[in-house]
Amino acid sequence: MSDTGYGDFEFERRFLVRDVPEELLDAAPALIVQSYYLADGGYALRVRAQASSVGVPVDTRLDEVTLLERFADRVDFCAVTVKGPMAGGTRYEAEREIDPQVGVEMVRRGGARVAKLRHAVWLGDDGWVVDVFAGGNAPLLVAEVERGGPVTDLAIPSFCLTEVTEDARFANDALALTPFGGWAEAYEAELARTGPRFLPGFGHDHRMSGT
Repeated sequence: MSDTGYGDFEFERRFLVRDVPEELLDAAPALIVQSYYLADGGYALRVRAQASSVGVPVDTRLDEVTLLERFADRVDFCAVTVKGPMAGGTRYEAEREIDPQVGVEMVRRGGARVAKLRHAVWLGDDGWVVDVFAGGNAPLLVAEVERGGPVTDLAIPSFCLTEVTEDARFANDALALTPFGGWAEAYEAELARTGPRFLPGFGHDHRMSGT
C-alpha cells in the first residue's frame, strides 16, 4: 500500500514517443517481461519478471519468450500485481513482491506476454521512464511519468508525440492481447487524421524545450 494517503491508487500519465535523444537513455536499461493471467476491460492480474540491468545490447525484434529465456538468470525482481481500469490518470494497483524464481516460472507458464526495455530519465522536476517495447509490440515507445498524487502542471518533453493516458489500446494488458505491431499502420493513419492530443484538466501543462 502507498504511503501517500491514496492507498493502492497510482497516478500516472503516458505519451507516445518518437526519437528520444540517445543521451537521455541510460546505457543499462531494465528488461521487463510481464505475463497477464487476466486482462479484461481494464482489470488485470499481472506477473512481472525484471532484470534490473541487462548490461548488454538487446535485440527488440526477439519475441517475449526468447527474451525471458535469454535473461532469466539475471532476473532479480518479480511481483504479482492486481490492476483496475484507468480513469483520469488514476488506476488502482496493488502489488506484492514474490520470489524471482517463482515469478520467472509463472511468466513461463501462462498468460499473454509483454516485453520491454525500461529506461529511467530525470527531466525537469519529474522522474520519467521510457519503455522500448519488444516482440510483437516493437517498435512502440511510450514515456510515462508517475507521482504520489495527481500528475498536474506537467512539463511534457518535446519528444512526446501525443498523450495516450486514457487510450486503452496502449495499456500493457491490452498490448499483451493485441500487440501494437498488428495495428501500428492503422494508428499512424488515425494520428495523421486527428492530430496529437493532450488531455485537458490537469492544470497548466506545458511543453519542455530542448528534450
